[in-house]
Amino acid sequence: MPVPGTGESKRTLRTRILAARAALGPAERARRSASISAHLIALPELGEARLIAAYLAFGDEFDSTLPIAHWLVQGQRIALPRMVDHHLPASRHLALHTVIDIARDTVAGRWGIREPDPQRCAPVRVDQLDAVLVPGVAFDATGARLGHGAGYYDRLLAGVRPDCVRVAAAFSLQCIEQVPMEPHDRRVTLLVTEDGPLRCA
Repeated sequence: MPVPGTGESKRTLRTRILAARAALGPAERARRSASISAHLIALPELGEARLIAAYLAFGDEFDSTLPIAHWLVQGQRIALPRMVDHHLPASRHLALHTVIDIARDTVAGRWGIREPDPQRCAPVRVDQLDAVLVPGVAFDATGARLGHGAGYYDRLLAGVRPDCVRVAAAFSLQCIEQVPMEPHDRRVTLLVTEDGPLRCA
């Protein structure tokens, strides 16, 4: 059962943070994305991961292409998500497929987000992941996360192994004092902004 008032709090917070993120100009967004990418690449938890689930940026999100390219060059396996049953709230989820070449192995999916082509890319199970790069709207120091409201990543994170590293990459303006949480919401273990990494309590 949702916590009373939490849904409205989430909607208000989501609107405010997305507006602030959208206000960043392209040059500033690129500068901050480059700093976040450098911090991600330097993280030993990600450098040692054999299989990382990542995502391709949409709109004004942090641009994840640089760390993904780095991990591929290092010989690490990268899985990207594909939306399944997006029109059925009870069964919608993310299917993961490994990619080798982002340009060749992805196609435009829902909302124009690049997704792995299931005709080209092998599927992987969520419990095979060593690390997950998690998108989101807002985060706090405890690892609480506010997504876009569809529940895709809460469902995915519910299936990872306990030792799987859950890393959020976000601009510092997306970090707030407290994110409202509900029982089904899943936390991240690391939060990386342009200011550096934070290991969440």
